[in-house]
Amino acid sequence: MTDKPPVPPFADESAALKARLAENAWNSCDPQLVAQAYSVDSVWRNRSVFVTGRAQIVDFLSDKWRREHEYRLIKEVWAHSADRIAVRFAYEYHDDSGQWFRAYGNENWLFDEHGLMTHRHASINDVPIEEGERKFFWDRTSPRPADHPSLSDLGL
Repeated sequence: MTDKPPVPPFADESAALKARLAENAWNSCDPQLVAQAYSVDSVWRNRSVFVTGRAQIVDFLSDKWRREHEYRLIKEVWAHSADRIAVRFAYEYHDDSGQWFRAYGNENWLFDEHGLMTHRHASINDVPIEEGERKFFWDRTSPRPADHPSLSDLGL
């Protein structure tokens, strides 16, 4: 099995890197790419949806990004232990009608020794916003620039 660095045990820097790599993958809106960070039997709770395994992850994310346009996500580590990371996040998107939203949430992650996520528990709330209230601006074809404000910097 190939490792997905960084691998446990996590220190502050490696936990932050793991979160940033996850953010970059999710911002690609490529379900196949994102799914590679999870174990083949990974278990998710995403809001009220329960997903098991990479195939279901790909299906879930494909459906998500068919509905959520101009998706931009920022993750920030809240806490970590040797094999667990808790992040808080926010993302912005608009639906087919053009209504913008900012989704706020928390995720709890558990990793195996190869750095693959075996469990993901996500609690998320969507808040309608006006287009002028958006805070996440960067080229959608690139990861969030290193100098773009973090959630804390944005007061989120």
